[in-house]
Amino acid sequence: MNSGARKDPMDPGRGSEREATTEWSTALRSLRASPDLWRIARILRRHGLLAGFRKGRSAPPPKSVRTALEELGPAFVKLGQVLALRRDLLPDAYVEELERLQDHSPPVDALEIRRAVEQELEAPLAELFDTFDAEPLAGASIAQVHRARMASGREVVVKVQRPGIEGRVRRDVESLLALAEILTRLVPRVRPFDPVGLVRELERSLQLELDFTEEARNIRRFRAVLADVQNLWIPDVVDDRSGRTVLTMEHSPGLRVDRYAAQHPERRAEIAGAISALLLRQVFEEGLFHADPHPGNLFVLDDGRVCLHDFGMVGHLREKMRSALERLLRATVRKDVRGAADAYLEMGIAGEDLSRVALEQELSRLIGEIHARPSREVSVGQALESLVRLGSRHGLRNPAELLLLTRAFLITEGVLRAVDPGVDVIGLFREQVGELEARRLGPGEMSRRAGELAVGVEAFLRESPGDARRVLRRLADGTLGRVQAPRLEELLVRGSRAVERLTGGVIAASFIVGGALLTGFDGWHHRTGVILLWVGVALALWVGIGALRRGRES
Repeated sequence: MNSGARKDPMDPGRGSEREATTEWSTALRSLRASPDLWRIARILRRHGLLAGFRKGRSAPPPKSVRTALEELGPAFVKLGQVLALRRDLLPDAYVEELERLQDHSPPVDALEIRRAVEQELEAPLAELFDTFDAEPLAGASIAQVHRARMASGREVVVKVQRPGIEGRVRRDVESLLALAEILTRLVPRVRPFDPVGLVRELERSLQLELDFTEEARNIRRFRAVLADVQNLWIPDVVDDRSGRTVLTMEHSPGLRVDRYAAQHPERRAEIAGAISALLLRQVFEEGLFHADPHPGNLFVLDDGRVCLHDFGMVGHLREKMRSALERLLRATVRKDVRGAADAYLEMGIAGEDLSRVALEQELSRLIGEIHARPSREVSVGQALESLVRLGSRHGLRNPAELLLLTRAFLITEGVLRAVDPGVDVIGLFREQVGELEARRLGPGEMSRRAGELAVGVEAFLRESPGDARRVLRRLADGTLGRVQAPRLEELLVRGSRAVERLTGGVIAASFIVGGALLTGFDGWHHRTGVILLWVGVALALWVGIGALRRGRES
């Protein structure tokens, strides 16, 4: 036998080799992390968590889980925050307790902070800032914030990463990964939570959080897409005083939104309207939303503008996800169970054991419960929370952006009720959605879309006949051999005419549909809609007459 022969890639021996490699990597990771694992085990035992994993024992108390994570350190606190998003897997008591995780640490010595800033920005602190407060304005496990003033007199805040935190987080993640692999093998009860996947998700999140250039990028994006939102201010980044571990931003004096509302009750309704409009604009128009809009990140300035900061947790909604979410909410309002199921399935990833019938049955029950409640008791966040749990029970893997969106709605609704206890959240959302729809159908937006459509159609009409001619000629000269070209040229001419008629029909239909939608509104919307309808009808008649004339000529 030739020992140098290539092995069959489907050889089961290859699978055994891979399994052996995985076993060795797990063992090496566990060995490398063993000192930290002993520390973790001692803390878990002290809080009574290890006993909760034994067969036949009840789950550990939620409060014990939270306090243990806080004692274990920054990476574990972040893990708890990731777990708090998993409303589809964890009971309410655990989610509520994990949301209370305190992300804080004792302040770093002022001399160490000075060295960290100078090392990152490669200049003495006295050259970078005219003044720099030694006492931190705020602090967490990853970074702390200091007030400062630039030579120009500009007031700023400087977010400085704690020295050595990156190495500490890396070690903690390595320990968590080893622990997750051990738990997956030894404790079947935790397997549905996918511990290894959760740690990998945590690792990605921490990598972004430890790179302040990512947060700076988020701030610039939000400032750009929300630049035309009235009564909103987002502090800008000071680029030449920022880097990977230092982030300098404009200072935003003001009060937390809940405290401001308590001191200015006459402005409660106005502030609630501004906050709800801000959320819906981010979600449905921009597809980019602040995923942690709690009162500590929402301020009101002295001039009444709402101020938004801390862009470390941001959600991105792809166009497909936004479209599916809109259809889902619309179907829920109309009690269209089948439409809601179709939209929800587009938002998640279906498992092999998905039962469409069972999913629709539960959706029907959920939609019925929503419509049975008074409007003031309905919560979009709670409805989304019920949906993600429902989906998990039926084999759907809820995408991360849907989990973040659920969190954003729940937090925002809590803020709205804290600002204005008597607010009708659903009524407020309905009003804001109406304004978004009106703006979407406004003349500026319609003109922009029409311009994009016209450019695309013009390019299609200009290029399609030439492309079709080239394809048909290659077909005649190559695949079909030497055949007579006149017949193909005749087919080409007919194909080109068909393309022109089809494109004209599509444009006519666009005008008719757009006009019909606009006629449902009052005022200039209705008048614009009537004009578009007439233009669409005239274009459709022109296309039809042209088709008849060419038919007689041929």
